[in-house]
Amino acid sequence: MKIDKEKLPWVERPEGCTDILWRDPRNPIIGRYAIPCANSIFNSAVVPFGEGFAGVFRCDNRAVQMNIFAGFSSDGINWEIEHEPIIFERGNTEMIESDYKYDPRVTWIEDRYWITWCNGYKGQPTIGIGYTFDFKRFYQCENAFLPFNRNGVLLPEKINGMYAMLSRPSDNGHTAFGDIYISYSPDMVFWGKHRKVMGVTPFEVSAWQCLKIGAGPVPIKTDEGWLMFYHGVIRTCNGYRYSMGAALLDINDPSKVLYRTQPYLLAPAEMYELTGDVPNVVFPCAALTDGEKVAIYYGAADTCVCAAYGKIGKIIEFVKRNSC
Repeated sequence: MKIDKEKLPWVERPEGCTDILWRDPRNPIIGRYAIPCANSIFNSAVVPFGEGFAGVFRCDNRAVQMNIFAGFSSDGINWEIEHEPIIFERGNTEMIESDYKYDPRVTWIEDRYWITWCNGYKGQPTIGIGYTFDFKRFYQCENAFLPFNRNGVLLPEKINGMYAMLSRPSDNGHTAFGDIYISYSPDMVFWGKHRKVMGVTPFEVSAWQCLKIGAGPVPIKTDEGWLMFYHGVIRTCNGYRYSMGAALLDINDPSKVLYRTQPYLLAPAEMYELTGDVPNVVFPCAALTDGEKVAIYYGAADTCVCAAYGKIGKIIEFVKRNSC
């Protein structure tokens, strides 16, 4: 969903910076203690809403229970996050069991805002789905897939009349593998036609994404294809390191990768990315665009929410020129 150029959160590229993406100097824009119950707030999703923006935020409380909370902002930078987690009503199912919720994404499709998240079903992670019209009342639907799965990301429009979702089959722990798949549904209940989109790269080709990858923000429709930001992981002697890359997917068949970045676009470098509950993490979950510029929201060190900026045309040019 494109937004008005005047409303897009934006910071101009710093003088002397040659990077494709650059950070907001106010980072982190949402600190770990932004609401009273919080141990950390990170890996969250935002969309245009009304005269400003709304979001669904991952907040781990001080018992480190994972849940999702609604929030609102007039400018996309200064947020008022609800102090209690979202309570879901029954949507297309009687079964709305959930042991935990984390890492949400949000997109507008046709007549409502759809939310996906990693949902704990009987202690196992799968993809939860829900929707809202106003970010006040929320409705939970059937889980999309069998456990184990994470990083469920809906495309913002139907493909050949079907809802389409990217995901990453996983395991129940600190998954040491993971490729991106796409699945289709006629009704947000039954999912099938699973296809692999892309896998990890050989270490010697592009080491930052050699262990596992996962879709990030809702893909952006462009003349060159679906622009998909994603995270890639390498296992180092100091543990896992999460960075951000981008790929272009075929507009009519998103299972086809046209280009993907060999170098990363953004990697842990600032103190708030290097140090936190889980160090060395840049984890993108949302992107706002006016068609020319993009503001990307990412979790830093599994602790706080940050923002980075770029130009769509320059990003696409970089992806095509530096593809692997």
